[in-house]
This record gives sequence, structure tokens and C-alpha cells, in this order.
Amino acid sequence: MLVAGASVAGPALAHWLRRRGAEVTVVERAPELRPGGQAVDARGVAKEVIERMGLDATVRAACTDTAGAHTVDAAGQVLETFRADDDGGDGFIADIEILRGDLSQVLYDDTRDGVEYIFGDRIAELAQDADGVDVVFAGGDRRRFDLVVGADGLHSELRAMVFGPHERFLRHLGHVLAFYSVPNEFGLDRWLLEYQDQESGRSALLRPIQDATRAMAMFYCASADFDVDYRDVAAQKRLLRERMAGLGWLAPDVLAHLDDTPDFYLDQVAQVVMDRWSSGRVGLLGDAAFSSSPMSGQGTGLALVGAYVLAGELASADWDPATGFARYEARMRPFVEANQEIGRLNARSREVPGPDAEPLPDSAGEWFTELVGRAINGVELPDYAGAPDSAAPAASPSTSSAKP
Repeated sequence: MLVAGASVAGPALAHWLRRRGAEVTVVERAPELRPGGQAVDARGVAKEVIERMGLDATVRAACTDTAGAHTVDAAGQVLETFRADDDGGDGFIADIEILRGDLSQVLYDDTRDGVEYIFGDRIAELAQDADGVDVVFAGGDRRRFDLVVGADGLHSELRAMVFGPHERFLRHLGHVLAFYSVPNEFGLDRWLLEYQDQESGRSALLRPIQDATRAMAMFYCASADFDVDYRDVAAQKRLLRERMAGLGWLAPDVLAHLDDTPDFYLDQVAQVVMDRWSSGRVGLLGDAAFSSSPMSGQGTGLALVGAYVLAGELASADWDPATGFARYEARMRPFVEANQEIGRLNARSREVPGPDAEPLPDSAGEWFTELVGRAINGVELPDYAGAPDSAAPAASPSTSSAKP
């Protein structure tokens, strides 16, 4: 099998496919794993997936060790406090918070000995028939695979190649998010700080990371007219400076590090909404299939759970793509839709309401508690006892054979 993308979803899928007996190749257009990135969370059922992977201790050892979060005013006075152990570790600050790049490294280290990784290359062309998929790589290699899965993110090239242009599936939520690492000259010590300007809806955030000499900075702002190429870093930095001009608190000091940061990222806050996540022998996973946006706090959870379910359903279907992909979609879609609804509600909550704006739903209601429950734990994790599992005890029965 070929998997496109080596961030989180791709290596997580590689873990489970390898355990189910498949031979796996992962192709990544970047020349190496990308370090840093925003802190990502694992809550509820996603934590169970990490435990089933046997990676709970390794992941927790790489976490940011964030004790909680303070929302502050422009003078730095604390307005509200959230702790990492709130709601059993599944609250505003999850007890598993890890930089995206660190989680990617954990998953890569776990799979590198049993999975073929190709860095600095990408899928340039593919053609599928009833028995397989012929792939042409940008580097010139031509190979044939039984199945291909795109786990290559919000701007998935594989999705555009097989399913249609990005505009058909992206739903911009009216915000822009930027983050990058900065020197920890702010006295940050295990506590995240967030400031939101009530008049403009803009916000700035500083969060601790394992390297106590540095911190991760984040900015949010409303932007209904986002039109900057997501690969044009210079234009992105100009946009961020323009949109954050005049923002108080520590924002000017954080923006002063824009030109010397090694890991700047900016993009629209968007979701991916699709009627189906597969076409023949090609499927999609993670943000490529069902981005819920950073506003949901569950993008990583969806990727980890989706990887477990996709590999399990394919193996249980004896690698028949029609059956395996259909069962994967049926099991995952309610979970995805709950998380996308959370993302949309959180995006709306950051907007500055106009005179004709509809009021936000009451988040204190029972309906919201039920929605959050579905978003965190709203998918069953089958044991897939009939499918092969190389990590199972030797006496464990295996009733179906895997195809490479």
C-alpha cells in the first residue's frame, strides 16, 4: 500500500497497516520530517488508540507538560483559569498535548524499521484499474500498488488529483491562524497564556513547550478575504503584521520575532467536507478527508482514530477496497460531523457580532454536553479480532491473510 503524507495521519496508518500484515510505503514531499508546529491534543477515544498502539508512555514523555491555561487582559491580569486535569484530562487543555512535529517523530520512529519512507518526492500521476493503482512519482519512479491513501493534509494534492479541485471541498470558517516558535523571554512556566481583544476578535497566545528556553506563539484573526498562497511565507508574514497591527498585551514583542523564527506557519482556518472519502482503490484520511479545523481541537484525534479504523476495516474485509472503505466511512462519519460542528461553533464564538448577527447557541445546554461527548468519544473502536495483528500474543488466532 502507498500512503501520501508523513505528518501524523500517514505514519499512524502505516503503524496499523503494518500490524495487519500489509507492506507499506509512505511518500512525503518534504525532504525530512517537519519539526515544531502547533501543539495538538489527544482526548477520549484517541487516547485509547494511542494505548493500543503501545505508545502511551512514549507520547506522554514527549508532551509539552502544560499545567493549564490562563486567559488574560491587556495588562496580563488573569481572567479565567483552566487546568489540564479538568474533565478527566479531556477539557480545554488536554492532558496529552504534544507539538505536531514531536508526535510525527514518535510515529516515524515507531514505524521506520518496518515501513518504506520516501522523502523529497510526491505522487505526480496515478491511474487505477480493478486490480491496482499505477503511480508515477515526481522523481521519475513508476510503481504499482494495491491501494493508495492520501494523508497529505488540508491542501491534499492527491484529493485534488482524484476527487476534484480544492474549492469544491474547502469550507473557510472566516479566520486565519498563525503560529511559530519564539525565545521564552516572557517567563512562561508550564502555563499557557491567551489574550483576546474583545473589540476586534483578534487573539494572541503563548504556550510552553518541552524546551523551556523557547515558547510557541499563536495568533488568530478574522479574515473573510484570505487570498495569500499558503506556500508564500513572505506574503504570509506581511499579512500577519497587517492584521495584528495595534494588538495589545505582548503581541508587539512576539511579532518582533517573525523574521528569525525557524518554523513559521500561517493558513486559513478551514474544514474539508466531502460526500465520500474514497474512489475505487484510492482513499483519504485525516485533514485530507475531513479536516475539522484547529477550532475543534480534535484534528489529531480524528487522524489517529481514523487510521485505526481504516486499517482495521480494510484488513477485516480481506483488503477489498469497496467493502473496507465503505465500512470505514460509515463508522467514522458521525464522529467527524460532531467534531466539525464543534469547530464551526468555536469559530463563531470568536467573531465580533454585528447588529444583525444570529445569537450563539447556549453552550450551557444539555445539547452541547451531548455534542461534546460525541466529539470526544462518539465512535466505537472494534477489536478487529478476526484480522491479523502482529502485536497480538503468539497464541492469538488469525483468520485472514493480509495482501501486500
